[in-house]
Parts: sequence; structure tokens; C-alpha cells
Amino acid sequence: MKESIGVAVIGAGMAGKAHAAAYRTASTLYSPTLPEIRLVSIGDVNAEFGQAAADRFGYERHDSTWQAIAAADDIDVVSVVIANSMHREVVEGLLAAGKHVLCEKPLSDTIEDANAMAHAATAAEASGTLARIGFTFHRTPGLAAIRQLIQDGTLGKVLHFSGRYWTDYGCDQNAPMSWRYKGGAGSGALADVGSHLTYVSEFLCGPIQSVSGGVLDTVITKRPLPLGAVLGHDHAPVSDTYEPVENDDVASFAVRFAQGVGSLQVSRVAAGHANALIVEVFCENGSAVFDQSKPSEIALYLHGESDRSNGYRRIILGPDHPYLRGGLAMDAPMVGFGQNEAFAYQARAFLEEVAGIDAEASLPRNASFADGVRNMQILQAVVDSAQAGGDTVQVPAGAAVNA
Repeated sequence: MKESIGVAVIGAGMAGKAHAAAYRTASTLYSPTLPEIRLVSIGDVNAEFGQAAADRFGYERHDSTWQAIAAADDIDVVSVVIANSMHREVVEGLLAAGKHVLCEKPLSDTIEDANAMAHAATAAEASGTLARIGFTFHRTPGLAAIRQLIQDGTLGKVLHFSGRYWTDYGCDQNAPMSWRYKGGAGSGALADVGSHLTYVSEFLCGPIQSVSGGVLDTVITKRPLPLGAVLGHDHAPVSDTYEPVENDDVASFAVRFAQGVGSLQVSRVAAGHANALIVEVFCENGSAVFDQSKPSEIALYLHGESDRSNGYRRIILGPDHPYLRGGLAMDAPMVGFGQNEAFAYQARAFLEEVAGIDAEASLPRNASFADGVRNMQILQAVVDSAQAGGDTVQVPAGAAVNA
């Protein structure tokens, strides 16, 4: 095991800061089995944003180019948290330089680039360099607990899945134009939050075999250009010049699993729902609900009790549920956790793998780039279905991601 691991994050936006904070926290989770974690650099072309993030999270410096991070001898691990269209160039360059890479989802903005990245990852891994994708909601104790209840037979076989991921960062028609509103069909809300919802559905229900009823809609067709730099979803002063929105504000589709069916809907214009991920699984022995607005609990219904008194029971998550025992400084019942902790578990899992800690003694490994390609194949099937008037589109065979 190396004596220390140097970490960098490329991208100082909202998700980039979540990665930066996660690496700072990762070594404090569970028992101290990791080597020293050195927080080295925040990379961002905007020096103000990059330096502010470095100062906030205790990183040694800010670098203005990914090439500087690739060339740095004191950096071993890099999170890539930038516009999807930039992933391929940066990830391939980092892997060629021998850096271990954790890439934000979706893997890229095109299947062609995603496949190329997966090939580069396979070649890099042959020489000991790791490439993983961040499917952060796999680290949510509530979803992991529901998965356990399905797999151990408590809930049993899934009959029907219902999922929605509603956000409202784009509901204001005067929100400034950014890279999120540019790109081909399916690169909007579907790629942004639909990528999360699809891997969550497979995490719980198994492989998606086909997609049907695809609908993509752009309800705000133009946006003003900002007058300056914009961080994440922030609003900012805008000009009188507008550019067309190129991708989807809303997407919905149905899926067929190997067992059961599902309905999924995503939006970035759902006013009042800043970050509303809600999933329900209806199974042969009952049902369960996860609501991201109540991340420290799940709702569980089981058959077999009196019809007059049976209903959903509130399960408060605690040390007996996945990730929590030893994973929080205070791992007592009802202490709670949230989405930021999920990033920390994800970073911990990646650092454990980089450090060479045995899988049996580690958190479940992060998903591979091949898993990232599969996720994009599902999203592409939604696009194909929508462009064919809702026709059924088969998804290439592949196992659901279990990381």
C-alpha cells in the first residue's frame, strides 16, 4: 500500500464541490485503513471558482488546466466533474498519464465517446490504473436497504417500479444559458437526472430489457446568455441576447425488466421540487418507498396483517442498515444522513480500491466504465423510442449494475 494518495478534483461547480468535500471526509469513515489522503488540487478554468473551492475544502492549490493535473507528480486520483461533452478528452488524457479516475455520470454525451472511454479504461486497468463512474445513489442507505429486502425475499419479486426525479433548476425561463441546455436529443433532463433514475431502477429491479413510450419535450425554448461566469445552477445577470435550448426539459418512458415493468419520469422544470427523487417498488409480498426529501427513512408495507390496520410503516434508518454502522461519526438511530454523505461513501470506496484494500474488507466497488456505457445505452433507447413515436426499443443485453 502506498504511504499516501494525492487527490484532485476537476470542476469547481456544485457536484465538483461535493466530490471535493467527499475526499476530505472519506478517511474519517469506518476504521482508519486508508493511507494518508492528501488534498492537492482543484482544477477549474475559472480561477476565482477554483481557488475558492480549494480554500474552502483545504486543497493545497488551484490548477487552471487538466493538463497541469495530469502532469503533476503529487496527484494519484482525480475526479472529473465537468460538462459531459468534455469527459472523453480529459479522462483519456488522465488515464494516459497514469491517474486513477472517478468520472461523474453520465459517462459522456455520445455513445461513441462513451465506448472509446470504456476501451481506454480497459487498457489502463491492464497496467493498474483504475477508471470508475460515480453512481452516487447506490450509496444511499435507504435504497440499499430496499434492495436487501427484495433480494432476501422479504419483499420478493418486483412486479412494478415507479420512479420520478423532479428538479426545478430550469423552471425559470430567465435562468441563464449554460452547457446543460446544449446538445442533442436526450442530453438535457434525461442525461442529467434520468441517468440516476435508470441505474437506480436496475439496482432494485434488475436489467432493463426494453423501453417504450418515450417522450422528450422542451417547454422553455430559449434562454438568455449570462453576462459573466455562472457556477452550477446559480442565477446570474443576463443579457438581452437569447439562444435556443437544444435538449429536453422533461422526459418520460416505460421499461420492461426481466421481471416486472416500470414507469419513469424526469424533469428540470418541476417548480417547487428542487431535488425530488422518489421511487416505489411494488412486489409480491408488499411494497417500499424511498423519498430523497426524507433520506433517513423508508416506507415499508407487507402483506399478511389485518386489512383494517395494515399500511405503510415508517422505518427509521440506523446502524442496522447499509453503510451506517461505523460509517458516521455518530452512528446512532435517528441521527440521519443525506446526499453529501453518499458522495463520501463513494469516494471512500474508490480510495479503498486504489489503495489495494481487499474487496471483502471494503465498501462495494464503484461501477465500471462498461456500466457507464450500459447506462447510456438505456438513455439512447429512450431517445430512439421518442423519435419513433413511442415505439418499443430493445436494450442491449447486459447485467444490471450492482456496485
